[in-house]
Amino acid sequence: MLLPKRVKHRRVQRGRLKGKATRGNKIAYGDFGLVALEPAWITSNQIEAARIAMTRYIKRGGKVWIDIFPDKPITEKPAETRMGSGKGSPAYWVAVVKPGRVMFEIAGVDRALAQEAMRLAAMKLPIKCKFVTKEEMGGEQ
Repeated sequence: MLLPKRVKHRRVQRGRLKGKATRGNKIAYGDFGLVALEPAWITSNQIEAARIAMTRYIKRGGKVWIDIFPDKPITEKPAETRMGSGKGSPAYWVAVVKPGRVMFEIAGVDRALAQEAMRLAAMKLPIKCKFVTKEEMGGEQ
């Protein structure tokens, strides 16, 4: 599971999921990518499940890049605790994903294999996703 080694602030405010992704919206490393179509918090468990689904399907051929990192701590208070007495303890980590963000990339496999691997990965995520190629996105040459 992904999580930061150390952070400046142990607890952060929730923030808002508005607007489109201005960074990370181009395919940088691979030939094919999986793009988010909705805003969401993607947990480290969901990222790991998607990664495992992809690598298993391509039988560890090719290369997979994860372009999102869960660096936002989400806090939870213990069950049956009264209101007040401060903010809860960090329970898990999420990556803030906005529409247009490239989340995963694949290279070294053919299009059909990459498309099916990305479809399996998208099933593990709580948002709608789209399969894209480097030519469609106009990625870095």
